[in-house]
Amino acid sequence: MNWRDLPPMASLRAFAAFSEAGNVKLAGAALNVSHAAISQHLRALEAHLGVGLLDRSGRALSLTEKGEQLARALDLGFGAIGAAVQDLKGADANRPLHISCTSSFAASWLMPRLPGFRALHPEINLMLDPSPELVALTPGGVDIAIRYGQGGWPGHDVEMLLASPMVIVAAPGLVPVKEGRTPADLVNYPWLDELGTTESTNWLESYGVSPSGWVSRVQVPGNLLLDGVRSGQGVVVTVRHFVEDDLKSGRLVELFCETDQRGYHIVTRPGVLRPSARSFVQWLRRQKNMSS
Repeated sequence: MNWRDLPPMASLRAFAAFSEAGNVKLAGAALNVSHAAISQHLRALEAHLGVGLLDRSGRALSLTEKGEQLARALDLGFGAIGAAVQDLKGADANRPLHISCTSSFAASWLMPRLPGFRALHPEINLMLDPSPELVALTPGGVDIAIRYGQGGWPGHDVEMLLASPMVIVAAPGLVPVKEGRTPADLVNYPWLDELGTTESTNWLESYGVSPSGWVSRVQVPGNLLLDGVRSGQGVVVTVRHFVEDDLKSGRLVELFCETDQRGYHIVTRPGVLRPSARSFVQWLRRQKNMSS
């Protein structure tokens, strides 16, 4: 197809709207432009093609034979485009809401609250993707990511969901509590670590501590990490919010606490979210307000 030979799309849309509506005023209303703009596009289309598409001899405009020929072609073409667009929009509406978060966040914060969202929105299907990486948020892919850090990820809309520092915790008796201890002072104790690169391993490396340097290390899925530390199997880095009840009850002791303001953020693409994603973000905000 020689695209350069085609008339401007605005003129074709104006002509198709006119042939469907029967007059320039209704065509303008259909396209949300003035009737004068429709008339201008019609004249421009005739000039581009070099043929008369409209009969102006009567009181009202009507289509010539060539105008009827073009109208039939545009009706087929725009009709097929419209049907394809509706199919695509319908397919996206039926696609599960894809949420990316770490397994620790899913197990400790999201899953206990999720029945409330499902009760409000039984029509929305969910897909929880326990990925530790800030995955690309692309149309048709991941809709929402929940990530730990200080925010400021370029090219994304970022909103704080849960502000809570990183802490190092252990069961009482496994590690003596000592003032002024740093993460590097704890490498000789047994550690439990979440499988994959996570918010905790990234945080430790910012202190110059690589998990490969630990004397004893067991890697477990994130949903088993807190069960392991509560049973005294090792030292764990986690978000303080997840172990606040354990610290208050004395089941765990805090060996080190971060001082900066980090937390979990809602991360989305810029622009308008699809309805299911918008509903989920609104629900997350309500959960934030309830816990603040």
